[in-house]
Amino acid sequence: MIRILHSVSNMDRAGIETMLMNYYRRIDRSQIQFDFLVNKPKPGDYDDEIRSLGGNIYVSPGLAPWKFPAYMRFMKELLRAHPDIKILHAHNEGMMEYALKGAKSAGMPVRIAHAHNTRIIHDYKWPLKVFCKQFIPHTATEYFGCGRDAGIYYFGKKRWAEKGVIMHNAIDPARFAFSEETRARMRRELQLDGKFAVGHVGRFNLQKNHKRLLDIFAALLREKPNAVLLLAGEGELEEPTRQKALALGVADKVRFLGVRSDIPQLCMAMDVFVLPSLFEGLPVVGVEAQASGLPCVFSEETTDEVVILPQSSRLPLRESDEAWANRIAACDGAVTDRAAAIEPVHAAGYDINAETAKITAKYLAWAQRKA
Repeated sequence: MIRILHSVSNMDRAGIETMLMNYYRRIDRSQIQFDFLVNKPKPGDYDDEIRSLGGNIYVSPGLAPWKFPAYMRFMKELLRAHPDIKILHAHNEGMMEYALKGAKSAGMPVRIAHAHNTRIIHDYKWPLKVFCKQFIPHTATEYFGCGRDAGIYYFGKKRWAEKGVIMHNAIDPARFAFSEETRARMRRELQLDGKFAVGHVGRFNLQKNHKRLLDIFAALLREKPNAVLLLAGEGELEEPTRQKALALGVADKVRFLGVRSDIPQLCMAMDVFVLPSLFEGLPVVGVEAQASGLPCVFSEETTDEVVILPQSSRLPLRESDEAWANRIAACDGAVTDRAAAIEPVHAAGYDINAETAKITAKYLAWAQRKA
C-alpha cells in the first residue's frame, strides 16, 4: 500500500476538502491511503472521518515567511519517518510552494501541484502568495487543475498544454438524484411553502461576492416578492453580510444556514442556485447543484466548463442587478424533470466512481518512480 500526502489549509467542509473526501471515500484503501498535511492547528470538520478511514493528519509549523526554515525541517523529518508516503499532492494556492519545496528537498520524486482557482484572493497574504506562485512550476513534477482556466493561470499555457491533467471536482451523482419526497420534506422544515428559493453555498469571503449577491436579491424581490435567499456556509465576512442584509431591508428574507452536512437535500429544496463569484476555478458546488436538477446562474468569472445543464448559464458581473434578477427569475419552472440531470453530469466527467479509477491508475503508476 502507498500513501498520498495532501497538503491543505485544514479539513473543514469547503470545496477542495469536500472534493478530496469524495475521492478518499471511494479509493481502494488496500492500495492507496490518503494522509493530510494541514497548516492550521484548529481541528477540521472531516478529521474524525479521516482517521476512521485510516488516514493521518499532520500539522505543519504554518506558512508564515519566518516559519519557512522550520517548515523545511518538518517536511524532511516527516517524509523520512514515513517512507510509505510516495506522492505529495498540494492544494494551497500560491502557498503550496512550501509543501512542494519541502518535498523536493526531501527527495520525493512525485510532487503534484493542483490548481483550484483562476485568481488569488487579494488579502494581506496576497504578495507572499503571488511571490511563491512563480516558483510552483519548477518545484512541481505534475500539473493538475480542476479545469482548463485554473491550470493555465498557475502553470502557463505551454506547460498546461504539454502536461496538464484535469482532476474533475467529481461527486457521487446518486447522492444528489432529485427526490420529490425529499424536496417536500426539506421545504416544510425550512418553511419554504409558496416561496421561490434562491440558493447559495460557499464560504463568506471576498471571492464568493455575497455583497453583490444581496444587491441582486434585493432587485429580485421587486420582481418576485415571494423570493427567499438561502445562504449556507461560514466565514470572515458573515457578519458584514448580515449587516448589509439589514441595511437593504431584506434581512427577513435571507436565511443564514451555517455549515451544513445535508447539501444534497438542501439543493433539492432550492429553485435556483446563484454564484456571482469574483473568480472561480471549477466550483464543486456548481456540479452538485446541477446534479440535483437545479438551474444555475454563474458569473462569467467562473469557467465555462461548469455549465452542464441547458438551463444553467453565465452572466457578466458588469450586468446590472436587474439583469441578474431577470435571469434568476426566468429559472422559475425552467426544469420539469429534475431527476434527469444525473446523466448529463455523468457524461460531463463528474461521476466520482469513474474519476476515482482514473486517478488511482495515475497514483499507482507514479508511485513507482525513483528519486
